[in-house]
Amino acid sequence: MTEAEYLETEEVSPYKREYMDGFVYALHGEDLPHAQAGALGKHGIIVLNIATILRPLARKHKCKVYASNMAVRISGSPLISGGPLYYYPDVVLTCVPVGDNARFLEQPCLIVEVLSESTRNIDRREKMHDYRTLFSLQGYLMVDTAVRAARLYIRNGDDWREEYVESGGTLTLPCVDIRMTLEEMYEDTEV
Repeated sequence: MTEAEYLETEEVSPYKREYMDGFVYALHGEDLPHAQAGALGKHGIIVLNIATILRPLARKHKCKVYASNMAVRISGSPLISGGPLYYYPDVVLTCVPVGDNARFLEQPCLIVEVLSESTRNIDRREKMHDYRTLFSLQGYLMVDTAVRAARLYIRNGDDWREEYVESGGTLTLPCVDIRMTLEEMYEDTEV
């Protein structure tokens, strides 16, 4: 499928799909061979907690926060043929103007993936590699759902530095420089 066909059909698709190298992968849906199961309750709560904490400060900086339904376009990945990719991160923050009818972002500042059993390996390998090719990206946060732990990669010039917290602790998320504790991320879950 071409990129244009993907974008045209994504608008009317009954489920979200990611696009990689001409192939489309369903994220949810019945009887689809590559579809991921719906997220567990704790996954949704963690996503909502993070987006809710980010939103007030993002608004002050004239940035926007999207939870789960905004795709990110990546020009190309050397891991595959170099064609465009479209991923749906769990939370994405951008500080460039975005119209109300936008269907994807190309300049995210912060991307958050909440790791689930079915996605953790892809989020840690392919997506991490692909997201970090975005020049606008200042941070990539991965939040676990099996244990109370989070890993944040922060751009430092051409390099990336890693911060890891487990059980407790605080991370400072770039772009809007907000301090977020694990307690806040996992509020109302049993993790």
